[in-house]
Formats: sequence, C-alpha cells, structure tokens
Amino acid sequence: MITFNKPYATGNELSYISQAIENGYISGNGFFTQWCQDFFSAMLKAPKTLLTHSCTAALEMSAILLDVQPGDEIIMPSFTFVSTALAFTKMGAKIVYIDSEKATPNIDTSSIENVITEKTKAIVVVHYAGVSCDMSPIMDIVKKHQLWLVEDAAQAIDSYYNGKPLGSFGHLSTFSFHETKNIQCGEGGILVINDNQFAERAEIIWEKGTNRARFFRGEVDKYTWVDTGSSFLPSDMTAAYLKAQLEGLGDIQKQRILLTELYKENLSELVRKNKIEITHIPSYATNNGHLFYLICSNLDERTALIDFLKEHAIQSVFHYLGLHDSPYMISQGCDTKHELKQCQKYADRLLRLPLFFELTPEKVIYISDKIKEFYA
Repeated sequence: MITFNKPYATGNELSYISQAIENGYISGNGFFTQWCQDFFSAMLKAPKTLLTHSCTAALEMSAILLDVQPGDEIIMPSFTFVSTALAFTKMGAKIVYIDSEKATPNIDTSSIENVITEKTKAIVVVHYAGVSCDMSPIMDIVKKHQLWLVEDAAQAIDSYYNGKPLGSFGHLSTFSFHETKNIQCGEGGILVINDNQFAERAEIIWEKGTNRARFFRGEVDKYTWVDTGSSFLPSDMTAAYLKAQLEGLGDIQKQRILLTELYKENLSELVRKNKIEITHIPSYATNNGHLFYLICSNLDERTALIDFLKEHAIQSVFHYLGLHDSPYMISQGCDTKHELKQCQKYADRLLRLPLFFELTPEKVIYISDKIKEFYA
C-alpha cells in the first residue's frame, strides 16, 4: 500500500533527544525549545514565538489573549479543521462561517464584510494546503473595522504572500507540527506573536498563568499565579526532535515541491479535458508542497476513485466536512439555513493524494497513471 502520509526523520532526531536528556532538563522551555522559537522569530521577524504542544493549544492561547467573551463573533471559513473553531467556542464565542472561494478552499474575502457586526471581534483565516489567502483585502478589512486577525497557518510553513511569509500578517498566528505536516514532531505547534502588546501576557498564559519565565530570567524574586493559563508547553525532548526537522527544512521543501510539480505535470491532460481540477496556486501565493489534491465532478465519482485507487494499493483521502453543518455546531444553535456552496463542493469532491518526503517520483507517476486509467 502506498500510504497517504509517512513521517520523515532527517537523522539527527535521536541524537538531539539524547542531548536533551544529557542536559538534565527535559521539561518545557529548555535549550531546544529556545532554539526552535528563535528559528521562527528570525524567519517571521516576530517579536515573540512560543512553542506549544499542538496548534490547537496555540489557537486556544490566541482566544485567551484576545479576551474573547460569550457573545463575541469570530469570522472564519467553514472548510477547516475543528480546532480553528473550537478554540473560540470554548470561550463562548459565536462562530460566523464564511464560504470558500471558487479557485481555492480558502476564505471568500468578498463575503467577509457582509457579516461584520458590532459584535465582531476577530477574523481567523486558514491557509489551506499552505496556499495563501488573499491577504491585502483582508488586511484592509481588519484595519477599517478595527478587528483582530488570527492566521491559522497550520499547513503553511515556508509559504508566502507576495514575498512575505505566512504567519507574519496576523496579530497572532499559529503553526502545526503534527506528523502529517511538512515539518513535524509527532504533535506540536507554535504561537507567533506579531503584536508586541500580547508578548508578556502570552508568556504568562503559556506558563500556567504564572510569571515563572520572568523569575528564571531574574526579573522577579519569586513567581506566583497572576493570570489564567494552562500547561501549553511541550517537553524539551519534543523540541529536540523538532530542531532536527527544522534544520532539514530546505531539503524537505525541495523534495515535496518537486513531487507536487510532478503530479501537476502528469495530471495536466485530465485538467485540459475538464475531467478534474487540481491544486490551484494564485499569482500572489507560493507552493510549499504541503499537499496535492484533485477535485472530482461529484461525490459518487470521488467515492469510486477512492475505491479504485485502494484496489491498486494507493491510499487517497478526502478532507474536511463543513463545520457549519456539523452535529456539534447544530446542537449549539448554529444557523445552517445559509448555503455555503463552495464549501460543500470541496467537502464532497476534494481528494488528497499521497505526498511525503520518501515518496518516489516513480510512485507519483504510478499513482497518476492509475488516476488516468480510472478516467479513461
């Protein structure tokens, strides 16, 4: 079976984990944690970054930092992972779901202003497949209505909008290092603080509501409980694994992008014949090789293609169902009367193909040939 995903190790992971153990400091916020945070701060030119045990945790920290209250409205796309919304519903917020755009599963920027009210507190954008949302009009809306912006850049490491790295636009941004991501440590994430007014409080929330970090820097003579928070830190062994991955970022990206381009080349004939659509990269965005998807004509066709590929030892998977129409959202009184046509299109018709570092070009060609055989 050609699996959908296979986590890749660069070779230094175990060595760095051993080093963390030898350092005698394996809990959170040790040498390797600081190294990873410095890496992202430099890459994104961010005032502060904080490593977390998941992207979900980083999103939850964002909701706390924005002081989200019951009744506040948070605008986001419906075609996203549950964590994007869960972080804010836990604070009592009302989620206002927006449709995807026609060309990509990203948020339809033209629909955002239509749903802004006096209760709107923030916009959360999701860069699906690592492909940038159209950030210029979004930034204009944020400025015009004085809203907070959160980037869910879980899939978007080393991806850009008009030459500027994703994760550097939002007041707060988050990345994921889950095993399905380009750079991974099993489970992990990071919170990027681009607005310095959140920096000090973020560190307190990160440290279970205490000023422990200030104590260890010698800025206070003892630390105590000063705010809300939780245990958001990963262990330094997790960070050690992540350091090895980040050091291999260039090679990993080069290989993954090569594979996506090979898919594109080998499936181009089906695209020209209007049999399928494939991952679209707008002119303002870049391809970071996170995933490659195709879009079938309808749900039945996608189901048949999944079964056909499975018969030929190829694992392909669909992705999100619209959150606005989920059982939990309906139980919470979410208004599902409005139709999100593009979201439904992607939920019914989008299919992700195998993509990981050790996938060979020969296997990409084999997968592509089987897809062409199905449509023939």
